[in-house]
Amino acid sequence: MSTVQPPSGRALDHRMTLDRLGDGQAVQVILMQDAAVGDRPVRAPHRHDYHELIWLRAGCGEHLIDGLPHPMQAGTITVIGRGQVHQFLGAGGMDGAILRFGDELLAGGTQRLTAGWLLTCTAGRTIAVPAGEQDRLEALIQGIHAEGQRPKDTYSAELERSLLATVLLLMERWYDGSRAERREADDAEIQVHRRFTARLEQDYPRHHDAGYYADALAMPRAALSRLLVQLTGRTTKDLILDRVMLEAARLLRFTDLTIGEIAYQVGFSDQMYFSRAFKRHFGRPPKSYRDALRGAD
Repeated sequence: MSTVQPPSGRALDHRMTLDRLGDGQAVQVILMQDAAVGDRPVRAPHRHDYHELIWLRAGCGEHLIDGLPHPMQAGTITVIGRGQVHQFLGAGGMDGAILRFGDELLAGGTQRLTAGWLLTCTAGRTIAVPAGEQDRLEALIQGIHAEGQRPKDTYSAELERSLLATVLLLMERWYDGSRAERREADDAEIQVHRRFTARLEQDYPRHHDAGYYADALAMPRAALSRLLVQLTGRTTKDLILDRVMLEAARLLRFTDLTIGEIAYQVGFSDQMYFSRAFKRHFGRPPKSYRDALRGAD
């Protein structure tokens, strides 16, 4: 039996470790056979400077994503987006693989990735893999692993990227197929929502204006907001604020950054304005929110 080990990391904000891939690595595959987590003290919450997919053919476990419990079950892929706060509580008997990759693997190349929205770190996702597709998934992961074991050549990066693109597109198919009440996956409005989500994840620390995202998607501002309300029940402005405040809450909970430093990181130049906005969103000011989470309230 093996124990899953973390990649290299560095201290982040006095409370968290930021895990990184090794130097020069854009993708990493860890194959698991009867692996376990929890036979030593549970590792503290940490963040990843990469995306992580945990494929579990057998076994079970539980972890926290942004402080919320997420069970792990056989036959599923757990998606942990870059930047999410993660902590394994425990797992045993795990057969499968952990696939880690950086944003650079999603950019460029000859194949345009459309499923990158799956990786946005607003919530953890669990995707069920149909029984008849599990061997196919493992063959793709084995292919990525094999590329990583051989000397690099002019084909390596594109091969790794193409195999990863296929994994993500299959995940998108399985995700769409698992929703009981779903619209067609190629529905134009669904695609706009996914493009908005990907753009928001990229730009929310710098752009809080709904008009910026409408321009980026080449849509009238009112039309984009109506579409998002129809699909999510939230306006463009609401979704932007939700994402900004999610990050602020993470930083308050898991770091020792000052309120002013957190305000700056999520795009506020005025700490007092940030504090008022945070209180409107969560019902209490940032310091009180942090104190309550740490038992000092």
